[in-house]
Amino acid sequence: MKLTLVAQDPNSAPQNSPTLYQTDRGSWVIQGYVVNDPEALSTVKLPAGETLVEIPDYMIPLFNNPQP
Repeated sequence: MKLTLVAQDPNSAPQNSPTLYQTDRGSWVIQGYVVNDPEALSTVKLPAGETLVEIPDYMIPLFNNPQP
């Protein structure tokens, strides 16, 4: 799978989270903060090999408007 950097949180230092990547498979990879909150995790059913990641709301528009 090839990852193409789309956007990084402008409020984070270089090489830090959150970051959005587009794949060559027509999907997205999101680098973010792992959700460890027991209350949040109790509301979803996660299959083996999956996790939840958190990104700030203001990054959502960056999916369609990549940073230069």
